[in-house]
Amino acid sequence: MAKLTSRAEDYSKWYNELVVKADLAENSSVRGCMVIKPYGYAIWEKMRDEMDKKFKETGHQNAYFPLFVPKSLFEAEEKNAEGFAKECAVVTHYRLKTDPNNPSKLIVDPDAKLEEELVVRPTSEAIIWSTYKNWIQSYRDLPILINQWANVVRWEMRTRLFLRTAEFLWQEGHTAHATKEEAVEETEKMLEVYAKFAEEFMGIPVFRGIKTPSERFAGADETYCIEALMQDGKALQAGTSHFLGQSFPKAFDVKFTNKEGKLEYPWASSWGTSTRLMGALIMTHSDDLGLVLPPTLAPIQVVIVPIFKGEEQLAEISEVALEIQNKLKAKGISVKFDNDTQNKPGWKFAEYELKGVPLRIALGQRDLENKTVELARRDNLTKETVSIEGLDVYIEELLKTIQKDIYNKALKFKEENITKVDSYEEFKSVLKEKGGFILAHWDGTAEEEEQIKQETKATIRCIPLNNEQEDGVSLISGKPSKQRVVFAKAY
Repeated sequence: MAKLTSRAEDYSKWYNELVVKADLAENSSVRGCMVIKPYGYAIWEKMRDEMDKKFKETGHQNAYFPLFVPKSLFEAEEKNAEGFAKECAVVTHYRLKTDPNNPSKLIVDPDAKLEEELVVRPTSEAIIWSTYKNWIQSYRDLPILINQWANVVRWEMRTRLFLRTAEFLWQEGHTAHATKEEAVEETEKMLEVYAKFAEEFMGIPVFRGIKTPSERFAGADETYCIEALMQDGKALQAGTSHFLGQSFPKAFDVKFTNKEGKLEYPWASSWGTSTRLMGALIMTHSDDLGLVLPPTLAPIQVVIVPIFKGEEQLAEISEVALEIQNKLKAKGISVKFDNDTQNKPGWKFAEYELKGVPLRIALGQRDLENKTVELARRDNLTKETVSIEGLDVYIEELLKTIQKDIYNKALKFKEENITKVDSYEEFKSVLKEKGGFILAHWDGTAEEEEQIKQETKATIRCIPLNNEQEDGVSLISGKPSKQRVVFAKAY
């Protein structure tokens, strides 16, 4: 098995190779679109199921809306339409026909032009709010708390598997509320759902914050985000939650009668995470040998590899291995007993390391005699010899330890890569030498933000929530500032 390029040598190449070699995804015959392979999709399903559970616990229901958005609906909310205009795929015709000059080819039938073009959804606010117009008449109809699991299309020119593809999978929540306070509360609540999911389930520590006006979602009054730090020192936006104010209700003339009998516009929120989280997972935890998966996300949590000579030994080992497997399965642990005789144990060890299986049990003839197994951890590559007696209980606890250790390792990395700077020179030097999150003062103007972005490629990732207030001066203009914001280069 060919080794991966190391992270130190070429981080980007390491990432691209790992996604393909670990069987997560591959490029498809459609430019800019990916095929998510079964192993990658199994990880995404675990993310999806956990988030779905959290959404339902917070009172949301799933629904499904059309893939196509009539152009007139799409352009109704101007800021949103303008923000996405350059990324839209557009359907203009509804039929093909045989090419009269070449009967083996098809051409677009010019007589089948649509009266109105359809935009392939880059996001669903327009189609959903045009639907909510029929659903909302009275304050009794509110709140509406809907989530949709879907695919969206944003025409990207430079694509990378999971991080940026023309089509990707995601969920998008769209809610309607009677008051501004409720809508803001919903926006903040869902950001916390995302943050807890990232930290507790994915093992990824995040900054919770608010985007600056220039980084805000097109059409939102306020965008909240969670930002994670990858091992190459770049930030990755791992989820966003938007307080949309009343811009969409107004664009689609959605009104309700309040308790006093007066007509008013509802207040809106929308929030989303996507298959980009797969990129975050890979780049936060993995190493030069392959994936490192937190047990919560591993399709296979434990693999048992028999070490044997001949059929007879395999039969003896299998008996014990299957017993171990059944006990672990009874505890809800996913186990694979790899008794395939095509590949040698060494090959299997490398393969399961590449795929990030959290625990590996090696079981040979000598282990049977000693009533022990060799247990290898994927996260820190340690091995130990453990008694078969009570192994299921030991492994159950060990998986919890691995989950915590993976998070703590990422947290330590994040904390070591947060740097406070007080001058623009220092800012540029930290960015060049170290990377990571930089905490610096900013004067609050779009001009200074843009200048820093042009000169250094670093952007303001967020203004942290509950940010500590401190007097300082901004990096370039030297104007007074009351708080530091988080800068980084980002994906």
